[in-house]
Amino acid sequence: MSAAATASVHGASAPPCAAGSTPLALARAGLDSCVHCGFCLQACPTYLALEDENDSPRGRLVLMRAVVEGRIAIDDPDVATHLSRCLGCRGCESACPSGVPYGHLLEAAREQLAAVRPLPLAARAILWVFARQAALRVALWFARMARDTGIAAELARLPGAAGFPFAMLASTARPAAPAWTPRAAPTRGTVATLDGCVMEGLFTEVNRATERVLAHNGYSVCAAPGQQCCGALHVHAGDADTARNMARTNIAAFEASGATFVAANSAGCGAMMKEYGQLLAADPHWRDRARAFSARVRDASELLAAAGPREGAPLPLRITCDAPCHLEHAQKLSAPPLQVLDAIPELQHTPLEDREQCCGSAGIFNLIEPDVSERVLAAKMRCIAATDAPVVATGNPGCLMQIGAGLVRDGRGAVARHPVELLDASYAQQDR
Repeated sequence: MSAAATASVHGASAPPCAAGSTPLALARAGLDSCVHCGFCLQACPTYLALEDENDSPRGRLVLMRAVVEGRIAIDDPDVATHLSRCLGCRGCESACPSGVPYGHLLEAAREQLAAVRPLPLAARAILWVFARQAALRVALWFARMARDTGIAAELARLPGAAGFPFAMLASTARPAAPAWTPRAAPTRGTVATLDGCVMEGLFTEVNRATERVLAHNGYSVCAAPGQQCCGALHVHAGDADTARNMARTNIAAFEASGATFVAANSAGCGAMMKEYGQLLAADPHWRDRARAFSARVRDASELLAAAGPREGAPLPLRITCDAPCHLEHAQKLSAPPLQVLDAIPELQHTPLEDREQCCGSAGIFNLIEPDVSERVLAAKMRCIAATDAPVVATGNPGCLMQIGAGLVRDGRGAVARHPVELLDASYAQQDR
């Protein structure tokens, strides 16, 4: 670490705040709560992969503090390097005894950094597309065509980072789900489901399965026309203004639905929507609406766990279960996905070592930091291989694609599936 960073760790007196109205300065209270104990180190996948203190939560917080105190410029190349390498998995938050809100601090730092140091061209292009529904529909149509014609599977054989995106795309292929009819009376309230970008575009069957299993467990499912991308990719990249605009659009759309709950089957999207209250806290016209909206958001597994869920027919499969970071660490939900799987008789669950560690997906991280992402995924794949399970259950599209790509490339024939998909298959067997 630099001399400035070392001085900060050892408690040397700090100069006054250099910029009182920057995003990081406004988040100073959370920054000051770090006592540099180091409990976060073993919870950080980039520290474990790179073995560099600057690529640990503690090291990045030191850099953020130095920026706030004016000892390092926000556009210093080292600041950009180490902040960009962070997955934003928030595993450090679960390990932290001091309650440091690391995820929000990282978002503030990246927002401040983006104002003076533009994102890489590839990242800007991806974010541009996700912010424009017409462009996104076209991009996802071409992605489906590449998948369904087998082009993606062929190009997945390309070595290294060249083939990995195609392996991700190939892993989204799904057999047609068997038709069945939910039978429960709608007694648990109305649920409007988030369609999502990648979920509706590439995991359409998972969205339909989510609607069916919610209905089968007593929820009345309704649509929320006018919704769009949740904004998670943008806020994590530092484009908070675009994310706020997306949040306002979604709040208005789901308010109009009149639903009791808003359900997300994507861990990252659910975590983002649960934090709309904080994202729009400085907007006097939207903050109360944002807080009310966030209080209604549930992960689909939360709603199913609250309902039981109803037991399905036997499904004799061996699985292992990976914990999406934004479900485990951001939303603090460990039990509900397992309760969903427990409703399936004869499902054999082999525990996954380090299930709470990130797989290396992290939104668009795997596309803009492929080397670091590959190192993080390698550790996850070793743990998955040790279970010898033919199915990996995980509840986030990024994780499904990242782990799915790893499974495509290792050639064992194993697949990644959403827990709701498995419950839906169990109910379909019951309906025969």
